Amino acid sequence: MNRGAIVLGEDKALIFIQTATFFDFFFCMALYAFSFSHRRYSDSDVEIKRVWVDPEFRGNHISTAMMDALEKKAIELGFKRAILQTRPQLKEAVHLYTKRGNLLTDNYPPYDKLEGAICFAKEL
Repeated sequence: MNRGAIVLGEDKALIFIQTATFFDFFFCMALYAFSFSHRRYSDSDVEIKRVWVDPEFRGNHISTAMMDALEKKAIELGFKRAILQTRPQLKEAVHLYTKRGNLLTDNYPPYDKLEGAICFAKEL
């Protein structure tokens, strides 16, 4: 288990614990103010899950740092493509994903049956 911090300013830092878990979750960070993870979806695809930043800490580019870390780890693990699901009303999430080069794609299972879901994919 690795511990670290992301410094937000002279008086603010987010402490995190990084763990590698078994089953299909390869990299997960549990944080006090934000969270994210990813899991193997197929031999070539990694699904990015649970990207979230507490509203108090938004605007500090934390989500960009999280996505950078997830994509870097996915490449290290040999994945070729990242996929993810969100909802169109989560405008900040949609903006983040499209800004990072994720393109709308057909909804993949189980989101192909989830009303209101939209899916994105990005070649790594």
